[in-house]
Amino acid sequence: MTGTDSSNANTAVEALTLEQAAAELQRLAGEIAFHDARYHGEDAPVISDADYDALRQRNAAIEARFPELMRSDSPSERVGAAPADGFGKVTHAVPMLSLDNAFADEDVRDFVGRVRRFLKFDPLMGELAVTAEPKIDGLSLSLRYEKGVLVSAATRGDGAVGENVTVNARTIADIPHALPAGVPEVVEVRGEVYMSHADFAALNARMAGNGGKVFANPRNAAAGSLRQLNPEITASRPLRFFAYAWGQMSEVPCDTQFDMVRRFNDWGFVTNPRMVRCSSVEELLAVYHGIEEDRASLGYDIDGVVYKVDRLDLQQRLGFVSRSPRWAIAHKFPAEKAYTILRDIEIQVGRTGALTPVAKLEPVTVGGVVVSNATLHNEDYIKGIGTDGEPIRGGVDLRIGDTVQIQRAGDVIPQVIAVDLERRPADATAFVFPDVCPACGSHAVREINAKTGRPDAVRRCTGGLVCPAQASEKLKHFVSRNAFDIEGLGDKQVDAFFAEGLVRSPAEIFTLEARDKLALTKLRNREGWGAVSAKNLFEAINARRRIDLNRFIFALGIRHVGEGNAKLLARAYGSFSAFSAAMEAAQDRSSEAWAELNAIDGIGETVAEAVVQFFAEDHNREALAALLAEVTPQDAEKISAEGSPVAGKTVVFTGSLERMTRDEAKAMAERLGAKVAGSVSKKTDLVVAGPGAGSKLKTAQDLGIEVITEDGWFDLVGG
Repeated sequence: MTGTDSSNANTAVEALTLEQAAAELQRLAGEIAFHDARYHGEDAPVISDADYDALRQRNAAIEARFPELMRSDSPSERVGAAPADGFGKVTHAVPMLSLDNAFADEDVRDFVGRVRRFLKFDPLMGELAVTAEPKIDGLSLSLRYEKGVLVSAATRGDGAVGENVTVNARTIADIPHALPAGVPEVVEVRGEVYMSHADFAALNARMAGNGGKVFANPRNAAAGSLRQLNPEITASRPLRFFAYAWGQMSEVPCDTQFDMVRRFNDWGFVTNPRMVRCSSVEELLAVYHGIEEDRASLGYDIDGVVYKVDRLDLQQRLGFVSRSPRWAIAHKFPAEKAYTILRDIEIQVGRTGALTPVAKLEPVTVGGVVVSNATLHNEDYIKGIGTDGEPIRGGVDLRIGDTVQIQRAGDVIPQVIAVDLERRPADATAFVFPDVCPACGSHAVREINAKTGRPDAVRRCTGGLVCPAQASEKLKHFVSRNAFDIEGLGDKQVDAFFAEGLVRSPAEIFTLEARDKLALTKLRNREGWGAVSAKNLFEAINARRRIDLNRFIFALGIRHVGEGNAKLLARAYGSFSAFSAAMEAAQDRSSEAWAELNAIDGIGETVAEAVVQFFAEDHNREALAALLAEVTPQDAEKISAEGSPVAGKTVVFTGSLERMTRDEAKAMAERLGAKVAGSVSKKTDLVVAGPGAGSKLKTAQDLGIEVITEDGWFDLVGG
């Protein structure tokens, strides 16, 4: 099988000579590598798990007796087989959402209070159990098992689609390749890939010793290791895995979060021993502060504590809001701080024309990460003035040369929070914020807020499309991960193409290949490019000619329209043609189209104004027409609610609801495929009115719209 001497295979470890042990370690390394390849790479094992385990146990025993003989390719230094080249994409059956954050004890009390109010959970109903567990600072991973066998592993990605890292995941010792008999047919276990402090230190020491690049922190090391394409590198990284959640399950075997995690233990997963079940806010906070005190001794990085409502039926009732569940929250640890010197203040121009000051710092390590930049927000922040005109940092301004205190928490951009006035240079002068754009020379102004009468905090360039910084930044947003996500067209490529005049608008991205064929100077002949890289870029661009409607709307870079609002608009209008026609009609603020836009639950007047103004601009309509000649936004996917009596209908809830809260009612209607509106119009199909219903009820009656009570709603939907 491996071509090595097997004459010592049956000799007891205690009886092996030094020479025999070396030969046996050589044989075992080759044989185990062969079986790893058959199992992980080809899914075709030729020996039983027990026999395979025996090989590894014998190898470990020999290494323990003869540590000086440990080989560079020792099976003890790797788990499983090397990953395949390249990663595909995996669509999560159940989205991998992020968590809302709490930063103070009061935030936790608010969280529990919100949960109780949403559920109308009376204290007489008993305890509201909530679990608490350390928040691991690693890389999220979803493991899918079918009939007990691991079939795929995917990173979080954007929450909907992640990277397929199945072969890599199989190299992690904490991840079972098969589950015991009796598990549900489909099981998706989710958790965190991480690296211990000891393993991280050893890895960095090895990297430094070999002249390689060291990692900034264990999380980066874990993420980089899981995504390695070089098999030898991946196999040498000591990754670990904690299981704590799940995605799709054909059957959920337990009724509580706590019992589900314990069941993971039964199935062979490693779970965190610090997870506990609490019955009060005081208990949650006690667990949090206890874990915080023990943080340095855990042996792995954590950045807070996660709380989850324990009962799964209550989790289902609570549902989700935007990108996070209502039934869970992450209580983050206080930010880490350090002092350094403010070397310069650089003004950057964003895609909306905002002039953003950035602190250029003397590099300093904060929480294991080297920090050289920090956000300064706006010119008032530099002056020591807060958003409401209140003093911050004691009203002390920031000056170049100052010794400043910075803080960071998790992946949040570092901030400057204090100034050491005793160490301020004698020649330091107040910073003068520019009133012209550093990129194009156009006037930079602070708009007056019509509602407050005060100037906006942000100063913006008035150059619009003539400003190269804005145009370039808009293109970067357009191709970003949650928009068109064009692989190979990153920030540097966008800047280069823009500077050379190759791409100045979104549509020109999709005409780049055709223009390249006609040009004398080909992309493949440019510095840093070749035939293969040019071909790959064109293929990546062409792969995005059809795109989800919500991604298309988000990619347009309309002010105030983030991912969440883009999804709301996509769902409300269904197609881009319907959306654009409605926005054209909404130019008339007295029109029904304007009223319907404002009635979309979650879309306020500020967002509505921004969207309508975008479509009012001639240059935006021209750019859209050029873009739509190249790409096709796909109609929004309709919520599957087969048999639902309210699927596709627009529903308005008004008045007091007694059997459920307003938020719970909206969540229920959306699960059943209905659209929930905030106001009544001619397109409203149904109004659910409780006691105290006022103008909305009257409008519905005047328009002849069907009105039912809360009890009538439950009769209608079968609740």
